Amino acid sequence: MTLFIEIKNLRVGFDGVDVLKDININIKEGEILGILGKSSAGKSILMHVLRGVEEFNDISGKVIYHLAQCGKCGFIEKPSKIGSACPRCNAIFEKLDADFVTLPLHDPLRRDITRRIAIMLQRTFALYGDERVIVNVMNALQEIDDMGTNAIHKAADLLDQVNLSNRMMHIARELSGGEKQRVVLARQLVKNPMLLLADEPTGTLDPKTAELVHESILNATKKFNMSLVITSHWPKVIEELSHRAIWLDEGKIIMEGKPADVAAEFMKEVSSVGEQEEVKIGETIIRGRNLQMTYFSMDRGIVRAVNDISFDINEGEIFGIIGVSGAGKTTTSKIVSGLLKPTSGSIDVRIGDEWIDLTQLGPDKKGRATKYIGILHQEYSLYPHRNVIDNLTESIGLDLPFELGERKAIKTLMTSGFTEKKAKEILAKMPDELSEGERHRVAMAQVLIKEPRILVFDEPTGTMDPVTKIEVSKSILNARKEIGETFVIVSHDMDFVAQVCDRAALMRLGKIVDLGETDAVLSKLSIKEREEALEGIAKELK
Repeated sequence: MTLFIEIKNLRVGFDGVDVLKDININIKEGEILGILGKSSAGKSILMHVLRGVEEFNDISGKVIYHLAQCGKCGFIEKPSKIGSACPRCNAIFEKLDADFVTLPLHDPLRRDITRRIAIMLQRTFALYGDERVIVNVMNALQEIDDMGTNAIHKAADLLDQVNLSNRMMHIARELSGGEKQRVVLARQLVKNPMLLLADEPTGTLDPKTAELVHESILNATKKFNMSLVITSHWPKVIEELSHRAIWLDEGKIIMEGKPADVAAEFMKEVSSVGEQEEVKIGETIIRGRNLQMTYFSMDRGIVRAVNDISFDINEGEIFGIIGVSGAGKTTTSKIVSGLLKPTSGSIDVRIGDEWIDLTQLGPDKKGRATKYIGILHQEYSLYPHRNVIDNLTESIGLDLPFELGERKAIKTLMTSGFTEKKAKEILAKMPDELSEGERHRVAMAQVLIKEPRILVFDEPTGTMDPVTKIEVSKSILNARKEIGETFVIVSHDMDFVAQVCDRAALMRLGKIVDLGETDAVLSKLSIKEREEALEGIAKELK
């Protein structure tokens, strides 16, 4: 295969910190290169450098595109076209080398090259939401001045390419995530691209939907004879889709080679939470007795969401509440956190040496206890227009002098799993500049910084890839080790529960049917419960 892109000693810095360091890669024409790495490894920055539409103030090295350019009309093509006739004017293609590090951003040559580069981004669909699917593709044709008499047929053909002809008359905003990604791909294929950059294109999709998107990407790569660079947290994606892979970590290439070999080494490094220090578990801190939560439904009549359950949770313990959807997990967690008053029974929390009844209202009763209970909901959110330091102080009513607030924020971020260096680096960043795993840890820090004694997490790993899940597991274990917090974790992710929980309660139809050491309780799960748990994770990924 002909050499297409040559990256030599590439370095990119932001605010004095190198996010890419000494990157050396060759990409051949028609090759599929997979880039594997954890959150904040530098994958997206590398993709944006290759895309070539942004200016980087602190960049060095070379990113050379080896191309063919028509000597008459200037049309850009793949390097294998050198010496052949231009389809537009019949002149001969000549050799062209363009370095995106030194070529000015507004140079017409750079614009001509980037018009032949397609990109798909995670979560960023960039569609006309109120327009029909086929109109979205036709708009892309209009954007490149290709609205000839057969434009509608071109648009329909491209939707065929991505297996979406059965949705062409649907409104774009009403599509699923996987369908939106395929519309994005169809819009990008309008460019007849030489290169497709797919940056975590299926990172938030369930496995079945991801397979459809991957199939569409591979088919398009073959049809258009494109090169493809794809990034992912998921080793399986890189292993199945790419010809060659690199493992990127903290801006450096750790390994390059066969996708299966790189994926295997990557998983050895990141797939375990590692050996944990033994942590002393204290006396009982939460005590539930004969709890019941009953309500009336027009469809189902009297529903016993929680049906006469009793349990003790100890100080410093990570306690899991598991079961399939409808088992009563979330209702129980809301009772524990004081958000829901049970129909009957008692729920007491120990603050210091004093027991407080959460069913008794008042500032010196329930109000006194709930300020020591932190809750991280499944659909957590950070303030999008405030940076990390503001999200951890001013935005949540933490009124501290700036220096003290900054110190406390850094310490809390370290408790949440960041290194001191990384904690300092992200203080000025906005939430959308962080990876999913980083945002989750900042949201956890947002809860921890209020100094709770008890933390209740509802499905903390709902939409996470395996690597981010490990990072969050480590952050929970680290927080428990550093400050001795008690965690109550609601989850149907059994692998996650096995990694972090000391004990677990298995719920079925509102009842606790087993309670004890996590491994022993997990062994009591039925095949149906295991299957439903996996289906629940897939549903959340959608």
